[in-house]
Amino acid sequence: MSDRDKVLAVVNEWVVKAENDLLNASHTLKMGARCPTDTVCFHAQQCIEKYMKALLVLENVDFPKTHDLEEITALLPARMHLSLSSEEQGKLTEYATGARYPGWGPIPLAEARRAVTLARRVRKEARRFLPKGALQRRTP
Repeated sequence: MSDRDKVLAVVNEWVVKAENDLLNASHTLKMGARCPTDTVCFHAQQCIEKYMKALLVLENVDFPKTHDLEEITALLPARMHLSLSSEEQGKLTEYATGARYPGWGPIPLAEARRAVTLARRVRKEARRFLPKGALQRRTP
C-alpha cells in the first residue's frame, strides 16, 4: 500500500465516523418532543469536528486532541475554509464539552435542528475537498 493510500484510508476512517455521527443526530431528531437534544447537538458537533480532522489528515497537518472547533479551524489551509462563523464554532464546541454534563440547561429542539443543519452544511463543503476514494465505505 502506498503512502497516499494509507493517508486516504485514515481519511476514510474519519469520514465514516463523521457520517455515523450525522446519522445518529438526524435519526434522533425524528423523536420530536421526546428528542434528547443534547445528544443531537453533540453528534452534530462531532460530525463537523471529524470532517475537519479528515481534511487535516489529507493535508498532513498534525492536530491536538481537542473538541475546540476554532482551534481546529485555525489549522485548516485557507483554501479549505469552511463557512462556520466564530460564534457557530464556539456554540458547537460547547455541545461537545459542557452540554454533555449535568448543570447545562435544556437545549430547544429548534437549536438541535440548527446544529444538524450546520453539520450537513460543513459535510457538503468538506466533501468537495476530499478525493472520491476517501468517501466510499470500505468493506473488511
